[in-house]
Amino acid sequence: MNFIEEDITNIISDELRVDLENNANVVKANLDYLKDLGIENYKEVFKTYYPVFLMDPSNFQAIFNKYDIADLIDKIKKNVAIIEYL
Repeated sequence: MNFIEEDITNIISDELRVDLENNANVVKANLDYLKDLGIENYKEVFKTYYPVFLMDPSNFQAIFNKYDIADLIDKIKKNVAIIEYL
């Protein structure tokens, strides 16, 4: 998770940074899930909605599994803000 350390170190609170570090396996599982789905801009999704990545992986996946994956990938690629409405 090098990009996490490099890209968000300065934009999150110390408390959230500790949460991310303490839950690194959960965060990694959720990031891997997005990558495996084919969401190419997963870094942008993470930077914008990083607290969501602290969710239990099964709950995290359930958010995305409700939708047609191809359509969802296209919408997220065009506008990351769509995550807010899932």
